Amino acid sequence: MKKTASAHRSAPTDGFRVMLKSKIHRATLTSKALDYEGSIGLDRRLMDAADLLAGEQVHVLNVNTGSRLITYVIEASRGSGTVMLNGPAARLGEPGDLVVIIAYGHYTDAAARRLAPRIVYVDKNNIPVVRTRSRAA
Repeated sequence: MKKTASAHRSAPTDGFRVMLKSKIHRATLTSKALDYEGSIGLDRRLMDAADLLAGEQVHVLNVNTGSRLITYVIEASRGSGTVMLNGPAARLGEPGDLVVIIAYGHYTDAAARRLAPRIVYVDKNNIPVVRTRSRAA
């Protein structure tokens, strides 16, 4: 029986890979507003640290409840520490819950292999304390 190389090891791809671009790790949800269009409000300082733009799609993982949602970022005041769920997403968290905010990007195979995602760790007030670029996140 002839052995063949695993197709996923080094096979070139003509498409794009969806890869972790950045992550804000274990931020504290500060508030929520059900009567809003939707989104997650983030302190501008967190957005800058994680290289997130207003309107960019993010996944929000709630450590306390296990819920996961997809929404977009809106800018909150720099230095406010704001991490705020808005609209229907507000039903998926309570102030004080820990959340992980993840953004993905589409990369060519070559770019994906060189990618070092931006990981932002925060303190209890959502102030970035460490920002790293890591191949393993």
